Amino acid sequence: MTETTMVRVHLNGEDRDVPAGLSVHGLLEWLELNPALVVVEANRVILERDSYSGIPVSHGDTLELVHFVGGG
Repeated sequence: MTETTMVRVHLNGEDRDVPAGLSVHGLLEWLELNPALVVVEANRVILERDSYSGIPVSHGDTLELVHFVGGG
């Protein structure tokens, strides 16, 4: 069995351990969120959705995720 290395991030106001080596896109998939429906702020910068795959998630990052839900 292999052990996954984790990094600690501050995610929506809480400290959370996530797998090391993820991009923002990978993090959203790991959290089972649709990247097309989430706005991400990383370290106080709102990210362009088409850049999620190229931005690594690093130990100590502060991330805020806003998930849009349809309905009326």
